Amino acid sequence: MTIDETLRRGFKQAPFIAHLGIELGDLGPGFCEASLAIQPWHLQQTQVVHAGVIAALADHCAGAAASTDLQAGEFVVTAEYKINLLRGARGEKLRCRAEVLKPGRRLAVVEAQVWSEAAGRSELVAKLNATMAVVTQR
Repeated sequence: MTIDETLRRGFKQAPFIAHLGIELGDLGPGFCEASLAIQPWHLQQTQVVHAGVIAALADHCAGAAASTDLQAGEFVVTAEYKINLLRGARGEKLRCRAEVLKPGRRLAVVEAQVWSEAAGRSELVAKLNATMAVVTQR
């Protein structure tokens, strides 16, 4: 199975990610794009998307971007991340693009940006920086 096939399966078979409705868009060397159709249950009482939903989208997309550089038998886990929530996310859809800033044999640094989309307009709502640890299957 190729890394592309493995990552596509990961978006569909990771229970929490599938439950949220996060879908893989585009994928290539060092990058990943994913999206989420906003549902009423994604919202806070203030009618903006819950920060946990945004963070999960950005983190999973960042992990997939880092995974595009792996060798057979390797996978990544999030070692740490910092997210800046820039404004409340409202709209019809969230879209994320993650890019590897620095690949490494044991650590990869990844940046992800999340936009909310409505009526043909996009607005940057969050930016995540993450360190992904590369681990080997035992």
